[in-house]
Amino acid sequence: MSDSGSTAIDPDDVVAADAAAREFVARHSDDDGRVSATGDEIGRALVVVVDDRAAHGEDQSLLGPLVGELLGEAGFHVDATVAVSGDEVEIRNALNTAVIGGVDLVVSVGGVGVGARDVAPEATEALLDRRLRGIEEAVRSSGLAAGATDGGLSRGLAGISGQTLVVNLANSRAAVRDGMATVAPLAKHVIEAISEF
Repeated sequence: MSDSGSTAIDPDDVVAADAAAREFVARHSDDDGRVSATGDEIGRALVVVVDDRAAHGEDQSLLGPLVGELLGEAGFHVDATVAVSGDEVEIRNALNTAVIGGVDLVVSVGGVGVGARDVAPEATEALLDRRLRGIEEAVRSSGLAAGATDGGLSRGLAGISGQTLVVNLANSRAAVRDGMATVAPLAKHVIEAISEF
């Protein structure tokens, strides 16, 4: 062994450092082999805005970008935001496409009230392998407590479809902000649990 004044590098340390670097890259790289910018990224997400006007380009809702921003702050990479009309088949197709695409979290916004076109829960239920009623009730309870009446009265569902967490939120800014504050930490736990299988 060399004395403390020497700058010689032990060959075993070089081998260990190379192995550690390869392991880091393997854990933090995407399918193209690029290392992600944030090692603490939780997963991929997709936002589905259920709104007839937004789906037809008449009214570009600001709720989609708001959800995307909140997901980004929570550590998710948002693949896309799509708008669909309040049609059960269209909603189901959008959610199913996200699940097949392998995203970790799908958040739908809108279509969870009591109107004739509010069919997001019906479209979602058909896709779910397991309901997560605790998340559903947490979103409703926090919505009422925060004064987001539509969030508190929401019929929105939450559950797992394959390896994807799916959550329905009401479509007001207050309901979205409060719902995301409730869902984000729970989503981290659920995604970690799903990924262990």
